[in-house]
Amino acid sequence: MSKTTSGDFTKTAGWLDWYTGPSQPRFQLPAGAVDAHCHVFGPGAEFPYAPERKYTPCDASKAELFALRDHLGFARNVIVQATCHGADNRAMVDACRASGNQARGVATVRRSITDAQLQELHDAGVRGVRFNFVKRLVDFTPKEELMEIAGRIAKLGWHVVIYFEAVDLPELWDFFTALPTTVVVDHMGRPDVSQPVDGPEFALFLQFMRQHPNVWSKVSCPERLSVTGPKALDGEPAAYRDVVPFARRVVEEFPDRVLWGTDWPHPNLKDHMPDDGLLVDFIPHIAPTPELQRKLLVDNPMRLYWPEEV
Repeated sequence: MSKTTSGDFTKTAGWLDWYTGPSQPRFQLPAGAVDAHCHVFGPGAEFPYAPERKYTPCDASKAELFALRDHLGFARNVIVQATCHGADNRAMVDACRASGNQARGVATVRRSITDAQLQELHDAGVRGVRFNFVKRLVDFTPKEELMEIAGRIAKLGWHVVIYFEAVDLPELWDFFTALPTTVVVDHMGRPDVSQPVDGPEFALFLQFMRQHPNVWSKVSCPERLSVTGPKALDGEPAAYRDVVPFARRVVEEFPDRVLWGTDWPHPNLKDHMPDDGLLVDFIPHIAPTPELQRKLLVDNPMRLYWPEEV
């Protein structure tokens, strides 16, 4: 059944709704595992979508997110502000507050935010801000405004999450390396996995991480990067098998600076909607040992988002 958008909102034509009835993963997550990249959408009747949004999704509530968390075997979530909500963080904050300290947030903020409002976000569980450089999703924000925001949130101990596409790394390099915080890259900077893992484009990303120890990476979203797709072939190690060498390279070289998340409810996918259970079963192919799995799923996200409990 197609999922709806509540309030005075109509879903973007051709929108793919999140997968109903995800499979039970075969891979058993370590105790305390964190889904370190997911979202909530609305519900639009309670938390309206932003007028400047580039898309209108189906609703995806906190209750549905927490049900998925429990089904897959995660203990906690990091909820990243979705671009369809702009800088109105109320839906994300509401989910964090409702989680019983089992969720943290990554916000989108504007230069006009006050220190008191930043403190309110901190008290709700926000620990970072996201800067989006994917042109089809957001309008350009001047880099001096972003740098000003980064300086202010650094005082709270927050980090900056950056979302960009691999081809744009050279022109963004100087800005990224000047940020005064821990910097977390979404989805390995979206490499072109049809290119060799040892090719120049991905080598530049690895160099970026190698030269800057404050840079972390999420090794998530194989469904966004894969050309081969979700179907595992006989004798092949995994669904989304063409992404495995890229993610595994990052996990093995930077085991203390990697995170993983489902990306539920998977906004703006055009090809297929992934089974979140299958995404969990992708993890042991990129983090093949229990030690690497624990770092990726427990130790690293806890150190970044719940340092008081480490």
